[in-house]
Amino acid sequence: MNKRTLKTLEFNKVIDLLLEKAESTLGKDRVKEIEPLTELQDIEYLQRETEEAQSLLIKRGTPPLYGIHSIAPEVKRAEIGGSLSPNGLLKVSDSLRVSRGLKNYIKETKEDKVSNYPIIERLVEELRVFKHIEDEINNAIVSENDISDNASSTLRSIRRQIISKNDAVKDKLSSIISSQDNKKYLQDSIVTIREGRYVIPVKAENRGNVPGLVHDMSGSGATLFVEPMAVVQLNNELRELELKEREEIERILRELSNLVAEESEGIGNNQKILQELDFIFAKGKLALDMKATRPILNKDGYINIRKGRHPLLNVAKIVPIDVYLGKEFNSLIITGPNTGGKTVTLKTVGLLTLMAQSGLHIPADFNSEIAVFNQVFADIGDEQSIEQSLSTFSSHMVNIVDILDKVEYNSLILFDELGAGTDPTEGAALAMSILDKLLKLNVRTIATTHYSQLKLYALTTEGVRNASVEFDVETLSPTYRLLIGVPGKSNAFEISKRLGLKDNIIDYAKDLISKENIEFEDVLQAMEKDRLAIEANRQEAERYRLEVEKLKEDLAVERDKTKEMRDKILTKAREEARQVLRGAKEEADSIVGELKDISLEIEKDRARKIQEVQEKLKSKLNKAEAEVSKNILNVKSNKPPKNLKVGETVEVLTFNQKGTVVEEPDDNGNVKIQVGIMKITSHISTLKRAISQEEEKIHNSTKKIMGSKSKDIKTEIDLRGQNLDEAFLELDKYLDDAYIAGLKQIHIIHGKGTGVLRDGIKTYLRSHRHVKTSRIGNYNEGGTGVTVVEIK
Repeated sequence: MNKRTLKTLEFNKVIDLLLEKAESTLGKDRVKEIEPLTELQDIEYLQRETEEAQSLLIKRGTPPLYGIHSIAPEVKRAEIGGSLSPNGLLKVSDSLRVSRGLKNYIKETKEDKVSNYPIIERLVEELRVFKHIEDEINNAIVSENDISDNASSTLRSIRRQIISKNDAVKDKLSSIISSQDNKKYLQDSIVTIREGRYVIPVKAENRGNVPGLVHDMSGSGATLFVEPMAVVQLNNELRELELKEREEIERILRELSNLVAEESEGIGNNQKILQELDFIFAKGKLALDMKATRPILNKDGYINIRKGRHPLLNVAKIVPIDVYLGKEFNSLIITGPNTGGKTVTLKTVGLLTLMAQSGLHIPADFNSEIAVFNQVFADIGDEQSIEQSLSTFSSHMVNIVDILDKVEYNSLILFDELGAGTDPTEGAALAMSILDKLLKLNVRTIATTHYSQLKLYALTTEGVRNASVEFDVETLSPTYRLLIGVPGKSNAFEISKRLGLKDNIIDYAKDLISKENIEFEDVLQAMEKDRLAIEANRQEAERYRLEVEKLKEDLAVERDKTKEMRDKILTKAREEARQVLRGAKEEADSIVGELKDISLEIEKDRARKIQEVQEKLKSKLNKAEAEVSKNILNVKSNKPPKNLKVGETVEVLTFNQKGTVVEEPDDNGNVKIQVGIMKITSHISTLKRAISQEEEKIHNSTKKIMGSKSKDIKTEIDLRGQNLDEAFLELDKYLDDAYIAGLKQIHIIHGKGTGVLRDGIKTYLRSHRHVKTSRIGNYNEGGTGVTVVEIK
């Protein structure tokens, strides 16, 4: 693609807008490589990428792309056996987290196993997740300069010894400086550090009174910083521990670097995919910002832009334009006054073409069509060059000559003020000659001009069409609307008259120009009046059409209401008929019921007598059973169970058996119980509630769970790398387990980072039912990277 054209049409400014949408330096590097393509298949693929990204952004929001780093140097260093820094390892961890996050992001978009985003889904599927490496790094490294105690048990032990040794040194020095015998020798009663060793400030004249090693001297020489002999050995041991700590940290970093080296190929491939995904989503974000749409592409040289907007102008103020070219005509000549929007129209067509061929959506209405050209040429603006001693005309002509030398079939050429800057007659003739040559080459051309000869040329030449930018003479301002098929009128006389120029001057000016030009301008004026009248008639017809549509809608509503009323009347009639039938049926049922009642009365008399005999027998049996329980077995419940319900488990003390209550106690306290395959009746005083097998199982299970929790639960939880929702879910379960296990104090590791996770956890803990207090960890507990919680 012609580089001069890219600069003239300000394609680089569109790239700058796209750069702002990329999240990472990798993505920005990929954006800088973008350029218009000429193969339709390749461009369609890039357009599908942008469309998928735009759709995903609307449906799922912004993807988790923050944290992509250029880790190629780190991966290479690990491959050759080098040891990575904590910062380098955190960058690797961040990139791995982004890969894992994108997997989840895409997983949530799949519906019914139908791939709606095949390009992006394929890229995400190629990403590999290395959760074990990510977890190892996050477990070992708290920040760029801080290795966690959890990195290894050895490191934890060394640091505990360092803390203990530090305390011992400080205690010893505190006893020295607080001693009344030593205070007179000291400059200040403080402990400080020189060359990594604890020292005390001693007056220079008292050097001999405080045995020890001198490590430094004040600027005045009045104070010596002495390491007392009493702490020399302790300081030596402390330095040895610090060296061991450094060696252990180096070992941990080597070990983590080896993990990265083992998966270097997969991690490196992830980086390439993440770069491409960042680039694709940047295109989608730009499309959303511009309210852009995917254009319909063709290789036939047909342009049909609907309500197109220049991408670099304020979307709220710009007037959209409709431009079409390439079917009925191949050349479009735009005329009209200055500042009317002719140049903006040229740039809009050119820039939207370049954007479409670069795989970007264009700021235009849906179904706008863009042709894929092999070359796009533009001669726009004042090309005057003082250094080359070229006039405006000469400079334009140099550019035009270059275009004519390079032009080929399937090109788009944009001319601004073709033939301007020289004698009008010669300039117009030259412009017509250039346009005629391009017309014969079947090249799509758009040119702006002020020459009346070119307006006439467009009216009389096959394949050439006039267009104009509308100008309101009443307000003396352009409307920026593009009218294709209508040549523009200069309006010089009308504008001058509206501005107050006297009529005699205007009439004399008209006499100075040719009669043909006046007549041509009059024809244009008549055409413009006709166009305005037609437009007014069209608007009137459109108004009538809308009124007819409204009447049709109202008629449809009335028809629906009539149908609804008819349905209601029929429904009411059917309901009344059902009521009559229901009443007749109820009356018949009543008569049948009375007959049944008469039959039942007869049956009840017989059943009553049988029931009386059964009750007497039952009473005697219950009395006998009670006597046996009381006198023979001497069994009695100290506290008879109350409110026994059917289904409860009871223990029958007379038989030492468990059973289930079948019927609730009667007025005499007798209860029917199912014991095994037998049903017995026992007095409530001989019963005792028993624990069911299910309750016993639950009780035993609870004991086992609590024992298991107290055995397996850890006193810390690591939430680094998680978002707030993930962290809250895992933390809530952990707090429940810790409470059940009876832990009194736990540590929550969230890392330092941006502080979002730490603040979110702090707010969450304030209202948790199991939390008594919470605080940020001390220096030896992990500092601001850890929260210490006391459990109720």
